[in-house]
Amino acid sequence: MGWVYLILAGVFEVVGVTGMNKVAKDKNLQSYMVLVLGFVFSFSFLSLAMKTLPMGVSYAVWTGIGTVGATIVGMVFYGDAKDWKRILCIAMILVAVIGLKITT
Repeated sequence: MGWVYLILAGVFEVVGVTGMNKVAKDKNLQSYMVLVLGFVFSFSFLSLAMKTLPMGVSYAVWTGIGTVGATIVGMVFYGDAKDWKRILCIAMILVAVIGLKITT
């Protein structure tokens, strides 16, 4: 169950980061709610995951999911660059996260 919590924590991390972007562009209640709720759920699921998974693995996977997810959201919805170097870096992060899952 720890891995499920960790994946959910990463997904909500992306929601929180998206909320940060929304607040930067439009300071309204909805933007702040996305930001706050995204991070509240993210940290809550991360703490649940860390009850059964090692701290280092949990943190690395959580930040990896957040980084990859936020980068993909930026590329798809906000016009961030989509060059091959960025996609290669995303692939390397994914390989590292999968490696941590396999070895834990």
